[in-house]
Amino acid sequence: MKLLVSWLRELADVSVDAAALASDLHMAGFEVGSIDPPPGTADPSEDAVIDFEITANRPDCLSVRGLAREAATKYGTALRAPETAAMGAGQPGRAGDLSVTIEAPDGCARYCGALAEVRVGPSPDWMQRRLAAAGVRAINNIVDVTNYVLLEIGQPMHAFDFERLAGRSLHVRRARAGERVTTLDGQKRDLAAGMLVIADGERPQALAGIMGGADSEVSDATRIIALESAWFEPAGIRRASRRLGLSTEASYRFERGADIEAAPLAIARAIHLLEKIGAGRALGGWVDVHPGVRKPVEVTLEFSRIERTLGAPVSDEEARRILERLGFAVEDAAAAAASELRLPPDAPQDFAVGVGVEGPDGGPVWRVTVPSWRVDVSRDVDLIEEIARHHGYDRLPTSFPALGAPPAPLDPRLERDRAVRRLAGAAGFSESVTFSFIERRAAQPFAADADQVEILNPLSEQFAVLRPSLLPGLLEAAAHNRRHGIEDVQLFELGTTFGAAGERRTLGLAWMGAAQPLHWTGTRRAVDFFDIKGAVQLIASSLGAAIECAPPAPDYFVPGRGASLTAAAGAEPRVVGVIGQLAPELTAARDIPAAGELYVAELDLDALTLIAGRPDGLDAAAPPRQPAVVRDVSIVVDDGLPAATVRGTIRAAAPATLVDLREFDRYQGKGVPDGRVSLSYRLTFRAADRTLKDEEVQRAMDDIMRALASKHDAVQR
Repeated sequence: MKLLVSWLRELADVSVDAAALASDLHMAGFEVGSIDPPPGTADPSEDAVIDFEITANRPDCLSVRGLAREAATKYGTALRAPETAAMGAGQPGRAGDLSVTIEAPDGCARYCGALAEVRVGPSPDWMQRRLAAAGVRAINNIVDVTNYVLLEIGQPMHAFDFERLAGRSLHVRRARAGERVTTLDGQKRDLAAGMLVIADGERPQALAGIMGGADSEVSDATRIIALESAWFEPAGIRRASRRLGLSTEASYRFERGADIEAAPLAIARAIHLLEKIGAGRALGGWVDVHPGVRKPVEVTLEFSRIERTLGAPVSDEEARRILERLGFAVEDAAAAAASELRLPPDAPQDFAVGVGVEGPDGGPVWRVTVPSWRVDVSRDVDLIEEIARHHGYDRLPTSFPALGAPPAPLDPRLERDRAVRRLAGAAGFSESVTFSFIERRAAQPFAADADQVEILNPLSEQFAVLRPSLLPGLLEAAAHNRRHGIEDVQLFELGTTFGAAGERRTLGLAWMGAAQPLHWTGTRRAVDFFDIKGAVQLIASSLGAAIECAPPAPDYFVPGRGASLTAAAGAEPRVVGVIGQLAPELTAARDIPAAGELYVAELDLDALTLIAGRPDGLDAAAPPRQPAVVRDVSIVVDDGLPAATVRGTIRAAAPATLVDLREFDRYQGKGVPDGRVSLSYRLTFRAADRTLKDEEVQRAMDDIMRALASKHDAVQR
């Protein structure tokens, strides 16, 4: 909401400058986006435009009048109402030649209309300047008046060319199947059955609460206009706006909740402005169709509850002043109840407690009537918030409540997530946070249709399903970085994934570009499968789990460069994730060059936690007293044999004195047959109670080689 300070000063006595006004209203709960000079000027010292970020629950402040009311309450000054024309009482269905019928009262609780004879032309400079300051383009004096009223009092309006309405009547009804309307933006729109429209005697002429129609648009030839000012049900406007993909200043206000009592005020204000600028005059009477008058909301407030909630006392006079200046009617509940019951003046003293209008501590209880423009207030805590805003949040003491018991221990999953974040960051990864809602096309490679959780009312196709995996988001994040010139990308995300079986806490990793930063001692090396595997194993080991790679690999990986991640769970390993290089067709679809190999991994942290042992278990041990014996061996095996399988065979055949096993070379080429690969291992033997003899170590090596030859047709080089 862009507020021109000089406009606000017409409605409220505000003597402070624009910066102080912005600061004070910011402290009252209205975030300030910017303070700028009005269009056409460079100095904001005399006048300024303050851009407020109005929250969705405060549609009453999407107007100059609403913010003026807040400022007048803040400074304790007078609040003036805009000048209006004397209109008299509204007629229930017809006034002069204008007839109004509400056929859908569930969608329109009030509709006001009036006729005016007009002369279409440009609006005066002062009005155009104010509209421009609010970001609204001037069109002509008639449209500008309706926009001016919208900005000033927050009530959307529309002007029809009355002589272009069939039957000289307006009907608020539901659209019928097959109906179409061309809106003021020139677009032909197909209407869904049930959408609320404003129709004449033959066809729809406007989308109710959203935009008018071109067929009855005000033009230079217009002589008589029908002014519309109405109240439409918020949910219906919101649904129609989303379905049509059309959001306007009017729909923005109606879908948040307009003031039902502002509709006649807007008519009177618009007529006054037309007369003031010489654009027209009213043609006798006005229509006010108001089926089912609404009873104002009443809230009971125990005065003592204010201090209990805020932690600081607020005087009776201060609290009452704030509420009444904001438009609330405050009366003593006991007096109100006595008046309703017509009790005599000498009623017993315990009457108040007997009828429940005295607080439990004997303090006063107020009956507060909520003004029609405050659609966000329905509970006593809402009233207390209003008191706190204008009493001053900065005047409330900062204190902690006394603890009667020790705080509950943190959920172990929170500690786990913190540890995983620390480790991923220490491994060089930067945290990425992506949306839980993703487009269906992005989810399909990573989950079957049956395992995708659809959103029933998505805002758009980009948010059609809940993410079944973190990989689509990481892929998009990596592509975004690459498009902005960042070639080396290391990202991780810790988040929830969703499937038919429920929710899972998941860790995702993505790595593209160099394996380590450029250094003067050597050339850059591109990241490969083993780099990201090492990162996964580092994180898993911190959780007390040993991770291995095993077939099969998902289809979205490059063949031969992907695997499932398994962890020991009793006799059988359990799949806890996936790892590999994403297929080029997936990366190319996100504009990642073919040379940009993207390696990813995903770990199911919930499953891993169930399998893992003591996550932070550290054992202290003295340095070994006995010397180690190190043997290197190179073997030739099938190139499709997983290295983890070879390691498992070695460990199973080795005695307990084998304390360490590492691969240190992999070779294919001259001297190695096609389809075979040479793997080199370093085995470290040590006994805790003695020095090993060569004969013992050699027997162990012989046993290992026999097992490798028997199980994997291995040949020692």
